[in-house]
Amino acid sequence: MSAADIGGLQTFPAELQDRAAWLEPFEWYAEMRERAPVRYDPDRRTWDVFRYDHVKEILANDDGRFSTSPRNIDGFEEPPEDEGFLLDTMLLQDPPRHDELRSVVDDAFEPRAIRELEPRIRTLTSELLDEALAGADGELDLVDAIAYPLPVIVIADLLGIPREDRDRFKRWSDTIVRGADSGVDPESFVEEQRQAGQEMAMYFLQQLEDRRQNPKDDLLTTIATAEGEGGKLSHREALGMCMLLLIAGNITTTHLITNAVRCFDAHDGDLFDSLADGARELTSAIEEVLRYRAPVQAMTRVPLEDVEIGGETLEAGDGVVVWLGSANRDERQFANADSFVPGRSPNSHLGFGHGRHYCLGAPLARLEANVVLDELTDRISAVEVADADLTPVRSSFIYGVESLPIRFENSASW
Repeated sequence: MSAADIGGLQTFPAELQDRAAWLEPFEWYAEMRERAPVRYDPDRRTWDVFRYDHVKEILANDDGRFSTSPRNIDGFEEPPEDEGFLLDTMLLQDPPRHDELRSVVDDAFEPRAIRELEPRIRTLTSELLDEALAGADGELDLVDAIAYPLPVIVIADLLGIPREDRDRFKRWSDTIVRGADSGVDPESFVEEQRQAGQEMAMYFLQQLEDRRQNPKDDLLTTIATAEGEGGKLSHREALGMCMLLLIAGNITTTHLITNAVRCFDAHDGDLFDSLADGARELTSAIEEVLRYRAPVQAMTRVPLEDVEIGGETLEAGDGVVVWLGSANRDERQFANADSFVPGRSPNSHLGFGHGRHYCLGAPLARLEANVVLDELTDRISAVEVADADLTPVRSSFIYGVESLPIRFENSASW
């Protein structure tokens, strides 16, 4: 039930079906940029676009040639009424409806509003790390300790839902964005995703009804009061908004944090320790993570008319996957593109997309990653990834690992 899968667009090509290939897809990206920068995959009935300039052109969409809505894909089948709520979110809507939906929650994610959250995020980070490091004995799983719980708690607080439900949030989110393994029974896989989506929808249905009766100072109340006759949101749009914010509000940040530590670990020299010396250096390094190992590797678009890209004609109604992860490694755009350069400047990566659909939660993800990594570099040193046999998250567009065991030493001040 990912953005792609809802629309019947199978994002995962055969070349990335193997888990090892999805853990390190970058050689395949490079091959495609050279050999077939815009190619049609008949097995998926989908176009793949790999070069930076082509990807950015499609995402810019200033002239309305491309849609984000899978309803425009030839052969699209509308899901049942009680499924597919993400179809009615800003993620999969075109202007002007996209802008109207985004305006409901835009204020809460403005940079100024996000900056005001920093003290609270730092306190939460400190509490989680205190608990994790107390019994760590020089080794812990970064995902379990901080990269997963912090973003879930933060988005739960913003929405106004109990943070103790976070295990349910994680199960629902992971199931909805997961891609199917080749060995998985397709019917069972679809049923599992459908069940997770319905459980999440029922949960938010109850929460929205409560806010209509008992309004509070939270995003659920904002959404609930925007729903209904004369409001900005339909019933499905209100549910979809809640689900999107919960999923996108935790998964992207989780993988930005873990991908950062992977990058720091693999970099020449003791980069992790050196980043403790300056906020500017850490901020720049995070931007390079967003280029080098972006948490979102792919997005989907649909041409509304025949469009020529890279010498190929994409016909109206075709499915198109733009590979952000490949664009961010394009040597035509970035010098030493396959090297992690923590001080890279300028760095015009597409890690959060581009154009009207640029990620709403980008300021929050950046802040959370910055606070977590700042606290980590203060508290621990000599950090290294403890397990080379990492397992990638099985998603058709999210890029990260299921767990990240690290070894470390406690800093002298702690």
